[in-house]
Amino acid sequence: MEQIEKVVNSDGEFFIVEHTIIVPPGKTLERIDTFLARHLRNVSRTKVQKAIEAEEVLVNGKIVKANHKVKPNDVIVCKLRRLPPLKLTPENIPLDIVYEDDYLMVVNKPAGMVTHPGYGNRTGTLVNAILYHFGYREDIEVLGEELEELDEDQDEGKIFASSRIRPGIVHRLDKNTTGLLLISKDPSIHQQLAEQFSNRTVERYYYALVWGEFDVDFGTYEGDIGRSPRDRKLFAVVKKDGKPAITDFWVERRFDYLSLVKIKLRTGRTHQIRVHFSHYRHPVFGDPSYGGDKVVYGGHNVKFKQFATKLLKSTTRQMLHAKTLGFFHPVLKTQMHFEADFPPDFKFVLSELENWIGKE
Repeated sequence: MEQIEKVVNSDGEFFIVEHTIIVPPGKTLERIDTFLARHLRNVSRTKVQKAIEAEEVLVNGKIVKANHKVKPNDVIVCKLRRLPPLKLTPENIPLDIVYEDDYLMVVNKPAGMVTHPGYGNRTGTLVNAILYHFGYREDIEVLGEELEELDEDQDEGKIFASSRIRPGIVHRLDKNTTGLLLISKDPSIHQQLAEQFSNRTVERYYYALVWGEFDVDFGTYEGDIGRSPRDRKLFAVVKKDGKPAITDFWVERRFDYLSLVKIKLRTGRTHQIRVHFSHYRHPVFGDPSYGGDKVVYGGHNVKFKQFATKLLKSTTRQMLHAKTLGFFHPVLKTQMHFEADFPPDFKFVLSELENWIGKE
């Protein structure tokens, strides 16, 4: 198949590559987004569809839609944004290792640590730390497109299933969410673990301190999640172009104007817990991105407002913790189960709330 690539623009941060493809004779009819995703290096169907929406894909000089069928001898011109390679640097960063064997590892991630590197987080991530722990001392170069896919794909069961970035991050936690993360040491093990996340057979419970009180002991939140129309760096419950998301929760402790909830995800969308609870007017305490970093309930109570404002100032993050992790070990053929206690800042906030109730 005749294919030509040339760089047509660059601003240092990324460059635009123009791909010209002539569809070979005898080719059966195929959707253009599927065709390009199969024939362009390191390009996902999602990325192709975005280029089509931006009118950066022409067939025989004409703008087309994603469902356009290409036929033999069609001339396709596609412009794609490409990111330069990124070097992953092993760093001697202490890890809280809960479990480790020859095949996998479970770590307790602290607040403030990003799971994997990106163009805004080149160092200090969990991956940098794990590379060093696994014995790497030289930089590892990865494709920019791989990192871009990690940021774009919301479904964590699919995000890391085919990623060539090693060590094997199987799932992720937000920068300021604490708790248990599973790491694979072998590509075949990585794939099997990723499938467990994709199939929702992993036992995983989060705990969150959220604003407001509940009339029920158990509840379920539903709502498609997509990029926020107000801020593309954030997510929101949307009516169009979102992905289905379902969150179950149990009320574990009731405080004045706040509740401690136990959460199980039926889906694994980016920021799912934070988005759903914010959408249903119960933002996570301390969450600056989704409205939890101010007094949401109890503002009419002067004493509580003063107390809660002071408590908010004592923390710089959302009170969200991945406490329980259970999965089937692909090699040992046994069910594994781990628990991680609340970190000090979470314990402090809960203790202060207990003291507040005791004084009232």
